[in-house]
Amino acid sequence: MTRSSSDPQAPAASCANSESLEKLRDGTTVLIRPIKATDEQLERDFIERLSPQSRRYRFLGTIKTPSALLLKQFTHPELVRGVAFIATIGEGSLKREIGVCRYSASLDGLSCECAVAVSDEWQGKGLATILMDRLIGTAREHGIEHMYSIDANDNQDMRELAEHLGFQRRVDPDDPTLVIHTLNIRSEVR
Repeated sequence: MTRSSSDPQAPAASCANSESLEKLRDGTTVLIRPIKATDEQLERDFIERLSPQSRRYRFLGTIKTPSALLLKQFTHPELVRGVAFIATIGEGSLKREIGVCRYSASLDGLSCECAVAVSDEWQGKGLATILMDRLIGTAREHGIEHMYSIDANDNQDMRELAEHLGFQRRVDPDDPTLVIHTLNIRSEVR
């Protein structure tokens, strides 16, 4: 399925297994698709290319390179009752992952924790919104009612994205350096 995010009448990807071409604000076309087991190296390279601050925001701590176990979890989201999408550009040996979003569902399947990360040089072009719209739609299709993320309180970009997507924000009662963004998917209308 192909659609352009600049065309609001185009149907969104309606299946967790589909891929789509999306146009960013600067006109660049990126491929959005489910992550695959064979994407371990793409995912490793993506994480290692993130700035230290972007890695801190994504992992709420310091990490320079992901472990083999973490890469397996990231490229096999079904292991945590989850879904993950990546955004790529380029072809063949020039193919690069420039963004990723994922969720992991609770045991009852009614809520999920989500995360999104975009390469530093691709931030501010609308990619995080495209990825999260896809993730929210997929969660809704899977019957999830509530989505949440735990983020650094000083992550202004995440604050703006969450607000734009309709998430509510509150300080984590156990750690004031963190915030919890929550979205009621059943009532969410954008």
